[in-house]
Amino acid sequence: MTSNRSFTAIVPAAGIGKRMNRDLPKQYLTIAGKTIIEHTLERLICHPQIGRIIVVLHPQDSHFTQLTIAQSANIITVTGGKERSDSVLAGLAMVAADEQWVLVHDAARPCLHPDDLSALLQLAEQGEVGGILAAPVRDTMKRSNTQQFVEKTESRDNLWHALTPQFFPAQMLYQALSQAQQLKLNITDEASAIEQFGGKVKIVIGRASNIKVTQDEDLLLAHFYLTQLPQEINQT
Repeated sequence: MTSNRSFTAIVPAAGIGKRMNRDLPKQYLTIAGKTIIEHTLERLICHPQIGRIIVVLHPQDSHFTQLTIAQSANIITVTGGKERSDSVLAGLAMVAADEQWVLVHDAARPCLHPDDLSALLQLAEQGEVGGILAAPVRDTMKRSNTQQFVEKTESRDNLWHALTPQFFPAQMLYQALSQAQQLKLNITDEASAIEQFGGKVKIVIGRASNIKVTQDEDLLLAHFYLTQLPQEINQT
């Protein structure tokens, strides 16, 4: 059953996409006539439980305001920082005090399926434990040494590819990220901040098609997956 509750989503988009070696940040590369970030934001806007989206931009970003979607009444922008945690904290600072939960989604994940998003949002109806979308590891996993020789094969049992969105009580996430920054901990996603301080993180099984565009070959794959998604976009 779908709840009538509405949630705020934070989309960190202050990265410059170093791994793709492009002059343009990867979120502004084009797939099927739209930028990656436009596809990503449309997947959120079209979901009936996402009421507002906070897009966190690089201080020198000159691209986002040129997009039609930037004029959406559902979207506000703030300035981010050097690290992902800086940007998420900047977004959290814009979340109203009475908002109990917040969603964080990568700007470069344009292929989010609405059913997976709905399943994740159901955590708010089940208690106070947040969670993440994740896909089970299917490949054989090898651990190497620093010279890239295989040391051993890891069991795939209970191993998951962490995806986004990630969905947590807003105050819990703010405190975890703030403490992690103060202690200079290595935080790679929101869940890792929660984990560092003993918080529980529920896994919600998501589609492996929810890829993050990080390499050139991901553009073609994302194009294919986008053609398989429901195309109805709520323009209100």
